Amino acid sequence: MLSASFAVADTDAIRNPLQPKGSWTELRGDIVGDTLPKPANGIIELDAPYRAHDAATVPIVIRQSSPNSPTIGKALLVIDENPAPVAAELTFSGSMHPIDMEIRVRVNQYSNVRVVADTADGPVMAGRFVKASGGCSAPATKSPELAMSQMGQIRAKHFTPAVEKSTNRREAQIMIRHPNYSGLQRDQVTQLFISAHFVNFIEVRQGDETLFTVEGGISLSENPVIRFQYTDNGTDDLVIRAEDTEGNEWEKTVPKDRQS
Repeated sequence: MLSASFAVADTDAIRNPLQPKGSWTELRGDIVGDTLPKPANGIIELDAPYRAHDAATVPIVIRQSSPNSPTIGKALLVIDENPAPVAAELTFSGSMHPIDMEIRVRVNQYSNVRVVADTADGPVMAGRFVKASGGCSAPATKSPELAMSQMGQIRAKHFTPAVEKSTNRREAQIMIRHPNYSGLQRDQVTQLFISAHFVNFIEVRQGDETLFTVEGGISLSENPVIRFQYTDNGTDDLVIRAEDTEGNEWEKTVPKDRQS
């Protein structure tokens, strides 16, 4: 099971359900159409810190607690009060079932964060309320020159050194160096706004099988990090591919038996 570094301030940090307020009523039609998602009721869960330690890198965990949970092929990650509420559109192969994924996002102000997942019986929804502010306009951690010189570097590692014989489940993490400029940040020298420039597509494959894809926007954190579990199909490598809004593309093949 994945572990996130949540800032636990009180017992509400463990019980922080969606709040019955905010922009969802206005957003819902544009995001999910006329269909009203049902409560997930354990089909899928979203964990998030009640009070984020850093609004620019808030860990969000999407998981299914049981192998008997329905298989999910698509899901949306939505941050209601962000300038671009749809943080990511996700697709999953059968090897990701049951889903257990952590992704880091920006949260711009106190907001409900929700996952809307497609099931055979229609969409279901789960989520949490997160107290954070300023994530989308927080200054980048590196100068534009340094960020650009490292842009596109991909790293990956496995936390399980060998396949678990009983389940073939493995746990891995990928990181893609990219400033993911939101368009709301200022150059710390000139104080001019930096144009939006971010990773908008990530694909991870094992052999010919696509494990998952992420279509992202400005809400993904700087240097996107994704930690996930999957069922090993016996191929030797993971292949990570990323694209950004400037048309840049990067791909890296990483042997499963070593870190890179």
